[in-house]
Amino acid sequence: MTKQYLFLITILFGLNSQLFAQQSFNPDQALEALVSEEGNIGVSAGYSINGEIKWSNSEGYACLDDKVPFSVITLTRIASISKSMTAVAVMQLAEQNLINLDVPIQTYLPDFPNKMEGDITIRQLLAHTAGIPQYDGEKEIENSIYFPTLQDAMNVFIDRPLLFKPGTKHFYSTYGYVILGRIIEEVSGVSFEEYMQTNIWDVAEMHNTGVELINSEYSNKSCLYYKARRRTRNASQNDLSNRVPGGGFYSTLEDVLKFGDALLQEKLIRQETFQQMLESQPVEYDGNKYGFGWYFYAPAPNENLVIGHSGTQTGSTSQLMIIPRSNTVVVVLSNTSRTYPEVVTFASGLIGHSELGKE
Repeated sequence: MTKQYLFLITILFGLNSQLFAQQSFNPDQALEALVSEEGNIGVSAGYSINGEIKWSNSEGYACLDDKVPFSVITLTRIASISKSMTAVAVMQLAEQNLINLDVPIQTYLPDFPNKMEGDITIRQLLAHTAGIPQYDGEKEIENSIYFPTLQDAMNVFIDRPLLFKPGTKHFYSTYGYVILGRIIEEVSGVSFEEYMQTNIWDVAEMHNTGVELINSEYSNKSCLYYKARRRTRNASQNDLSNRVPGGGFYSTLEDVLKFGDALLQEKLIRQETFQQMLESQPVEYDGNKYGFGWYFYAPAPNENLVIGHSGTQTGSTSQLMIIPRSNTVVVVLSNTSRTYPEVVTFASGLIGHSELGKE
């Protein structure tokens, strides 16, 4: 992935002749190829500048058997892009001095077990430096158990030992964001879903975003697929209730673009708070650096000139990228898992196309 991200920055800032190759990038043709050649059943993509959608399109099917077209308003899983939204929610509360990023999390969750490896802080959870483990095997990845509350979901892993002393290493953990969701509930006094609806999705006018519930019926929601070598197959439905704040949302292309735009326009948090999210931690990274809910995609020393988040889970491959200095937001959503290299390559081309369009 890192090489692809560096390629992205190359085309953005004209570091070599690859910039000129992007002049022939045709987003409509490239999007069609994601379906016809790369195994995605349905894809939507687009980019906005200063809050205005400059290009968007979709290809393929939301549900192949019924030949339902995939569109820019098709509901689909966004996987770990959920983390960026949850991180912004945490920073809203920090901005209001309701959360201190650097106190032990027992300040807000007094029943959370103390760890022999050391105290965990909210800053460490946001940055994936707390040492919280990830899923324990395929059974938890393809979860089939419904957890009615975030506390129920947390009870699966909170007694497990940490992987290292908090603050000393980086290890990506969706479960760490489940804890953040519980902290949001305790501090705000409302459920995590209600907080997100009122303070993130409603504010950004994201009217087609929510928490996926396995037993609920959704109109206009995509089916799930995965790519296995050269064939694409139907994916079995798994239950996302074990990971809601870190990967349990559905949304649409238009809504995810609105999220990025609302962030850039300071509708969700102040600029100085946003900048605080774009600080990497003093640990070693195996790949791209990470702030608070954001990957950094540019090379040193300006890693956070392009930020975003990827997402991969059953029936979903997603990519959000933001260029703060040009107020550009790029989003690609697919209903097919195991196609990330192709999706991120397309997103890279789309960012290059958007930058050239401003010349």
